[in-house]
Amino acid sequence: MVSVSSPKHSMNSEALEIEFREAVDSINSHDQPFPADTLLKLYAYYKKSTNDYNRPSSSKAIINAFKTNALFQVEDLTQDQAKQRYIDLANNYLLYRK
Repeated sequence: MVSVSSPKHSMNSEALEIEFREAVDSINSHDQPFPADTLLKLYAYYKKSTNDYNRPSSSKAIINAFKTNALFQVEDLTQDQAKQRYIDLANNYLLYRK
């Protein structure tokens, strides 16, 4: 039973990764501006999803502060949870903006 659930879990992780990459591509190809709160959430979910813990690097301190705050808000999420939230936010945002 354990060997059956491991490949299934791995397959789900692979499917999640594929769906995450597709959502990232959709967001990156979107040509309209995003609301600031949506951008901050996408930023934080993306950073958590990719395990990128580099400090925000905007030339404006206020932007770095908002980004840092957004990262603090997702610190308790797992990588997969962050991917799923990114996917959900991207899909919901793009669905209602078409």
